Amino acid sequence: MAALEELSSAGIRNLSLRNIAATLGLAPNALYRYFSDRAALEEALADECARRLEMALRKAAHGSVAAKAIRRMAGAYLRFARENRNLYEVFMSFQTPDRTGSPRQNLWSFTVEQVQSITGEAHAKEAAVALWALLHGTATLEAGQVLGDNKPASGFEFGLNAWLLLAETPVSVSRANKSPR
Repeated sequence: MAALEELSSAGIRNLSLRNIAATLGLAPNALYRYFSDRAALEEALADECARRLEMALRKAAHGSVAAKAIRRMAGAYLRFARENRNLYEVFMSFQTPDRTGSPRQNLWSFTVEQVQSITGEAHAKEAAVALWALLHGTATLEAGQVLGDNKPASGFEFGLNAWLLLAETPVSVSRANKSPR
């Protein structure tokens, strides 16, 4: 928890093992009993962020079906990215292996399950990547304060509507495998 608080207030670039140790009342070297190095700490923080994001998405989707669940999850994802900017940054910048049972894999599996309820099994993973790209792109544009009159934030809603339209449209295997001209 001390590391999460430090990350939330200082950001990943300014994360200080000394400050974390001081908060815990430990000598700086004592942290190495828990984390072999800074990379191990960052991996643990990225995993915790994945757990928290998954909980937010599960809560948003609970009791909703198909398109409504995706819309609610999308809103929860963007709220999480806005309200936890530093946690979100470490989650997106520090890559941990997608091993079975890992927080990132659990988050991905849940997302694919929700998407699959709309697309069916055949294209669920591709559709989940497209949805994730839309969400991450929007979160990045918001964080960079790029959106405004010339680049309206309503573009997200347009993108989500387009995603839902295609996701809900049956795609034949032959049409999906054709390369664009």
